[in-house]
Amino acid sequence: MSALRIQQPDDDATFKDWQHVHNVIIPTHVLSLDEVRERAQRHQLHIAYRGDDLVGCSTVRPPADDTRTATVITRVLAAHRRRGFGEELYVHGLNRARELGAEEIETVVLSSNQDGLRFALKHGFVETEQYLLPGETIPWIDLRLS
Repeated sequence: MSALRIQQPDDDATFKDWQHVHNVIIPTHVLSLDEVRERAQRHQLHIAYRGDDLVGCSTVRPPADDTRTATVITRVLAAHRRRGFGEELYVHGLNRARELGAEEIETVVLSSNQDGLRFALKHGFVETEQYLLPGETIPWIDLRLS
């Protein structure tokens, strides 16, 4: 497995890279650049590169004050899947969540993302809920690390 360079987006180019991966993998919930910047104020966003190639992105939603549960979301572009990059990015996010005090880990996957769902199940997540957001037709699946 070739190592990734994982970093937080910190300028227009890297925010656009994070936005690109998110919007390709979550086409039902396209984010504007301003929405990505706002999200970076609440969550830890990371982008992953192999050399100069954009590979994926992740989101770590830190535990809220009243809970020890963090959400770790890993997204890898289709051309880079099944090469260990998702694993590397996921472990990075998991470690960040634990550094932030998380005792429980959750994730969320768009149900049409079968690769993402398989990845989550393979890594010990179990489904806790399926739901539709207002105006959407593709369900989201919440999962918890068992």
